[in-house]
Amino acid sequence: METLMECQQLSKHYGNKIALDHINLAIERGRIIGLLGPNGSGKTTLIKLINGILAPTSGNIYINGHPPGVETKKVVSYLPERTYFNSWMKVTDILHFFSDFYADFDSRRALEMLHRLNINENDRLRTMSKGTKEKVQLIMVMSRNADLYCLDEPIGGVDPAARDYILQTIITNYRENATVLISTHLISDIENVLDDAIFIQNGRVMLTGSVDDIRMREGKSVDTLFREVFRC
Repeated sequence: METLMECQQLSKHYGNKIALDHINLAIERGRIIGLLGPNGSGKTTLIKLINGILAPTSGNIYINGHPPGVETKKVVSYLPERTYFNSWMKVTDILHFFSDFYADFDSRRALEMLHRLNINENDRLRTMSKGTKEKVQLIMVMSRNADLYCLDEPIGGVDPAARDYILQTIITNYRENATVLISTHLISDIENVLDDAIFIQNGRVMLTGSVDDIRMREGKSVDTLFREVFRC
């Protein structure tokens, strides 16, 4: 398989705190990957490095052979942990923003998903519940024809019904040759959709491999193994 993203001895420090410690990692195309670890393990830092929001302290990261920058922003679609749209915005404002900013944005697909949820594009975000705002943001992110989707805790803090919708949206709206990287500590909710898993703790990769190989080798589910490794 073709490598889409690679980390080489990647480290990130915040003063004396080591958030990522010499990570070596390769991610292939066409996979749904769980980036799994407890809070504070380095998941969000890694995702921000992939998206060029942070710069490495040392080491390198490449997406399609390029370091994070203008070229990679064209092919990476990022869902941050928190909603970043302004509350005064209408959904149609966000649609126009994404259409103007991203050449790969499919506004027709976004409208179809919005209408399926009975979300009116003329509604303002301040009139919506937290869960609906998160769905709007996810729809925008998944309506890009990107190579890599980075989703930071997409199912954290939402009810089970919303989790089902979010996961269904993720697995049915990405290109076959693209990869989805899902950061989460809620393993049981996403294990069934994962191809691969990356366990991260204290800024280090503890385990990586296909979900099927992990289950066969360890004789237990990824969720059970996660709880044992991290004592959850």
